[in-house]
Amino acid sequence: FTLKNYREALTEPIYRDLLFRSLFVSVAVSIVTVVLAYPVAWFVSFHGGKYKGIWLFIITVPFWSGYLLRILSWKVILGFNGVLNTGLQYLHIISEPLSSLLYNVNAVIITLAHSWAAFAILPLFVSLEKVDRTLLEAAADLGDGPVRRFMRITLPLTMPGIIAALMIVMIPTVGDYVTPKLVGGKDGVMIANAIQAQFGKAANWPLGAALAVSTMIIVGMLSGAMVLLLLGLKRLLR
Repeated sequence: FTLKNYREALTEPIYRDLLFRSLFVSVAVSIVTVVLAYPVAWFVSFHGGKYKGIWLFIITVPFWSGYLLRILSWKVILGFNGVLNTGLQYLHIISEPLSSLLYNVNAVIITLAHSWAAFAILPLFVSLEKVDRTLLEAAADLGDGPVRRFMRITLPLTMPGIIAALMIVMIPTVGDYVTPKLVGGKDGVMIANAIQAQFGKAANWPLGAALAVSTMIIVGMLSGAMVLLLLGLKRLLR
């Protein structure tokens, strides 16, 4: 029995930096995904009418394709001669292709945000469906504008859905190693890539296990802190 591997996992600069980067990416991805998914879920819930099922079907259809295929699609979009660079050149916004779109942390965040969008939209939609519309009508009758109604009624009542969406996206993305490997490059490597390397080429299973357990504990603590923060925000909005 020894704690040597845990000391190395928590104090070695390379692993510490990879863990911080992974936590930053996962938090950024969860926030970006929820911010982009909330308006979509709100539109379907409040304006979908009798076509809500069709809208949800349309939203989820792209995610029926394989996870790896969606990542490779973003590699084509963000590539040096990809769709985005070609389009920007065609519009004369840039004179030569940008090499900074791919193989960095930003590419990882964009790809993960798209890959997990449906998993954020669905819990947000369910939460929005539970909002009592008569409360919004009463607030409007009392003179509240759309922004005030959203801040005082819709947002607090949908906070459970927001928390669920954040957790659903954040926790798995910390351990994603396929996306950083394909679109992250050397600047987008995450802790899961280091864990995979220890269990693979390095054949150092004790250190790999220590990295995995340490990451799991830290992510659990971070998730708990985020939940408490959002619950506190919900109370302030009441």
